[in-house]
Amino acid sequence: MTVLKGKHIQLRALEPEDLEYLFALENDPDIWEISGTLAPYSRKVLRAYLETAHQDIYQAKQLRLAISTADESAIGLIDLYDFDPRHLRAGIGIVISQSEHRNRGYGAEALTLLCTYAFNILDLHQLYAGVSADNPRSIHLFEKLGFKQNGVRKDWLRTASGFKDELFFQKIKTHVP
Repeated sequence: MTVLKGKHIQLRALEPEDLEYLFALENDPDIWEISGTLAPYSRKVLRAYLETAHQDIYQAKQLRLAISTADESAIGLIDLYDFDPRHLRAGIGIVISQSEHRNRGYGAEALTLLCTYAFNILDLHQLYAGVSADNPRSIHLFEKLGFKQNGVRKDWLRTASGFKDELFFQKIKTHVP
């Protein structure tokens, strides 16, 4: 088994064929709150992004992978962002785009695969994530996979309904002697 392939899903590089998937996901206002997006993306901008998505994490300081099923259909995205090679850390973000794919273990499997990759291949020391305080499913996911909440950013996220707190989670690599 490769490090980026699990029992039910795999993490793969973005392909030009993912353009329409990215276009739909990035332009979904329901996702904007968690992604920080303020305006729609054009196909032209996303096509240009896909053309540079092959860059090494050390160049781009980020890595975005498609979460895909056995037939390689994308069902979500998982990212390492704000990659810091000096301090050996990165932020991690995940989205499963359609409700029929949520609560089926795909997110946990994807997060497990990416954590394994980040700690064992990239040799990162820690991963972190910000999760809206009113997102119990994401809170449960990160806690289930060993992330520890160690902070609250008060009124951190501005939304259409007002400000929300963001919980800060960290997972630090454990070293086995």
